[in-house]
Amino acid sequence: MTKDVIALTERMPDALSVLAGLLAGGPDLLVDTTGEGAVVQLCDDGGRPLVSVEVPLMIQVPGEAARLLGPGAEPSGDGPAWWVEARAAAGVPRAEELAGAFAARLTMLLGGRVWPPDAAGTVGAARPVDVSGITAVPAPAAAQPAVDMLTDKAAVVLQDRPVVPMTSWLSEALRATLESDRSLQIVTPPHCRLSLPTRALLESTNSRWVVQDERCGYYDGLTGAVLRWQDDAFSPDRGENGEAPVADAFTEIRPTGERQLIVSFRTQHRPTADLVLGGALEAAWQALTGGPPAGWGTSEPAGPPWSRRQLTELAYDRAPRPTWTVVVGTPARPAVATLRVNRTPDGVEEDITLTLGYGPDEEPALEVLPKLADELVTGHSLQTMLCQLREARRDLSAPPRFEHPPLPYAFALGPSEVREAGRDTGSRTPLDAAPVRLGSHARPGYYYPLGDGRTAESWAALERLMRHLRGAPPA
Repeated sequence: MTKDVIALTERMPDALSVLAGLLAGGPDLLVDTTGEGAVVQLCDDGGRPLVSVEVPLMIQVPGEAARLLGPGAEPSGDGPAWWVEARAAAGVPRAEELAGAFAARLTMLLGGRVWPPDAAGTVGAARPVDVSGITAVPAPAAAQPAVDMLTDKAAVVLQDRPVVPMTSWLSEALRATLESDRSLQIVTPPHCRLSLPTRALLESTNSRWVVQDERCGYYDGLTGAVLRWQDDAFSPDRGENGEAPVADAFTEIRPTGERQLIVSFRTQHRPTADLVLGGALEAAWQALTGGPPAGWGTSEPAGPPWSRRQLTELAYDRAPRPTWTVVVGTPARPAVATLRVNRTPDGVEEDITLTLGYGPDEEPALEVLPKLADELVTGHSLQTMLCQLREARRDLSAPPRFEHPPLPYAFALGPSEVREAGRDTGSRTPLDAAPVRLGSHARPGYYYPLGDGRTAESWAALERLMRHLRGAPPA
């Protein structure tokens, strides 16, 4: 299983320090770049990659390294740290040792620490790694450093880390596989978890989380279906009845009393010259946590501090293409959001999902949701909002075991959606609880309570509400 090695350095790596780290393999190996210079590769004498090094990322968000790498991974010192990720080629003897020696050399020069601390090659890193006779496998046809095996149907990525984040090269691999009509398949040992953004992107695409299991071989970490390698991809091992069994490991549920609050909402703005994005997300974060977001980025880890201005500039530069970002909070209140900005014929749309984690002795901030909905209607052009609760981990990562699906707690409509449904329809519903009016009397929105978010009855309430708003007859 491939193990990525990360150098968390105290000072910014420059070209000379990176080159010095790459010389851990001695002077006979070749240095090349790919991805418009974003990835530096250490290659054998045939030009085939042994180790790929991602461009350094400055981490200015407290707790971000520990969120993805576990306790003890925080950078040393009080200032920012630089995250430099090295990925060894799969199936190449001593390539992992070479990646570890690179990271260790970098921290020797710049201060900091290596993750994992026991990575191969970190002991005696001052001496070059013996690479005589090392030959790398040919580079994948997709030219993606993250891809370990490529077939006509799948791009397979091997990972072994506490949390699999949506790194820049993993997101690039996902983009490339989707464009080539392949499935991205991430293979991990059973102790690994997915970050919330990684899970969300896998669930929304033709991708799969493949978990190794000593009892059944492999299973899908999101559905539990037993898998096997067939026709150049991992796919469900279906029996004569056409169904795949569920792995025993997937059903080993361990109740913890932890919960998550999921607030998904959509806003739409006129494309004016003074438009600044991110206001709706910032308002929701402030209402639910008492403070603003801590950091953001186009991948994980989220390095820069939260900035609405920089978010807007990025979306403007990428338009009319969509912009996907991840936003993170502080360790005191785990919170992660994904924000997608789309340029549509009707304006600029923000599609946001904010998830917050709570321990057994913590209560989700449900009482602020009506007020938050009113603020979003009044000042941020809210279209729709759905609030859900689920039994899941406080740290927001996804284990390879069954987790109860989220249950609806409340729904909200903005003024434009109320106008489309009809004001009488929006204000009079078949639900037991009356809707709460939002915004002005002239252009109202409505907040609809759906229950306590603990039983499946809230799904029935949401279904009745949707049928009513769409003008469909009662079921």
